[in-house]
Amino acid sequence: MRFSMNIPNFGDFADARTVASVASAAEEAGWDALFIWDHVVHEKRRNRSFGDPWMLLTAAALATSRIKLGTLVTPVARRRPQQLARQVSTLDRVSEGRVIFGAGLGGPVEDEYGSFGEPTDPAVLAERLDEGLDLLERYWSGEPVTHHGRHYEVDDVRLLPTPVQRPRMPVWIGGFWPHRRPMRRAAQWDGAVPLFHSARHGHAPPAGEVRELVDYIGRHRHDGAGKPFEVVVGGVSPAAGARARDLIGPLIDAGATWWDERRPMDDELERLAPVLRRIEEGPPVL
Repeated sequence: MRFSMNIPNFGDFADARTVASVASAAEEAGWDALFIWDHVVHEKRRNRSFGDPWMLLTAAALATSRIKLGTLVTPVARRRPQQLARQVSTLDRVSEGRVIFGAGLGGPVEDEYGSFGEPTDPAVLAERLDEGLDLLERYWSGEPVTHHGRHYEVDDVRLLPTPVQRPRMPVWIGGFWPHRRPMRRAAQWDGAVPLFHSARHGHAPPAGEVRELVDYIGRHRHDGAGKPFEVVVGGVSPAAGARARDLIGPLIDAGATWWDERRPMDDELERLAPVLRRIEEGPPVL
């Protein structure tokens, strides 16, 4: 089991210098990764300050040398794949190969897409996500790309330099369980970052549901058999002792491989002080 800290890209964390200090503190305290949200607006937070996640992660990369860095999750369907491929490759080079790329549909859809006149039909967004993921992988290969798809056109383009990680950085896919389609998508990549309808943000999911999800993904990983696959769950944890083992141990037994420390959706979610206190306590000791 590895341990990450999860912060939004708004409020106190809209400032790149703040995120750099958070990343440095997380690395010093023994955490394995820092993950940042990827929003441009968010319900009930339209008047908050937001930071671009790739700028924030670049500041984090320059302030650290060990921890993994990435987004949970980037809505591929609202970004141009060629620009996104450049941003992620650049971050992987700046960090010397420490990027994990989290992708999904994103949301709230009416805010993130509808506010800017983008399509809001989930079926269309899912098509753009899948087509965009395919293009990202091809761009990261460094080989010439020609593509004539339903949503994207590319005519003999080669994007260099490639990421440090070869053949590419790990790709984790987000989605809500028990919805099956996002987890079938995740099974084709390197990891799953499920949210659960039965557990609010910041609350650990039931171990039985995690086991059900892990079994479901396993049945759909025909091309990935034998390759490492990560299952990321999260919530608020105590730092040490029996309470941490009681909370996280059953999730490990169910197949989870990462614990992502994330606050509930309350007023402290976007405040530095409580997050920094938890970081400095260190990851759970099991």
